[in-house]
Amino acid sequence: MFARVSVVGRGRAGSAIADRLAERGVQVVDDGELRLLCVPDSAISEVAAAIGPGPWVAHVSGATPLTALAPHTRRFSVHPLQTFRTGGGGEQLDGAYGAVTAEDDEARARGLWLAEKLGLHPFELADEERPLYHAGAAIASNYLVTLFRSAAALVTEAGAPAEALIPLLERTIANGFDLTGPIARGDLATVARHEEAIASSDHPELGEMYRVLAQLTQRQQAAR
Repeated sequence: MFARVSVVGRGRAGSAIADRLAERGVQVVDDGELRLLCVPDSAISEVAAAIGPGPWVAHVSGATPLTALAPHTRRFSVHPLQTFRTGGGGEQLDGAYGAVTAEDDEARARGLWLAEKLGLHPFELADEERPLYHAGAAIASNYLVTLFRSAAALVTEAGAPAEALIPLLERTIANGFDLTGPIARGDLATVARHEEAIASSDHPELGEMYRVLAQLTQRQQAAR
């Protein structure tokens, strides 16, 4: 559908996207029929406004509405629901999902084409639902980093290696996020001991996070 694509911005996502497009026979050029903006969210409006009329314009942001691409009307977005590492290639897109947002059938067809060309499993996302969608994505990826760092701080203080948590995380995912542990067993006495131990640790600031997560986990478990 697009033989020539300009990838604007070569950070973590942009580099992987450019690599994948080239792998799949799309010419990555400066004057493409599609200008794909892989720049920070705060720069999308400025970069889009600097593009002259004619080409299709799209962005890969999960949170930014299509209006940021004004004045262009031939526009859409594809957000790869994935986290990228510096220097990684197009293989990082394999198996990931991609949110396609468009305002008409013509734009939707192009967004779906791009998602599939990148190797994504596409799904449609309404523009007005972006904040809620992106909040969920942030919890799943960004706050997982926070949770791991917090857990690592506690286990290393106890004398255990932080890397011992990684197989536990991987098995939790492989088991389909099936809840185990004291809350699943209804063992609230152990939960209380956890809270006491954290309060007297070198990281008492983690106590509030633990309590909030424990309460939420209890409510979710009770609702199942």
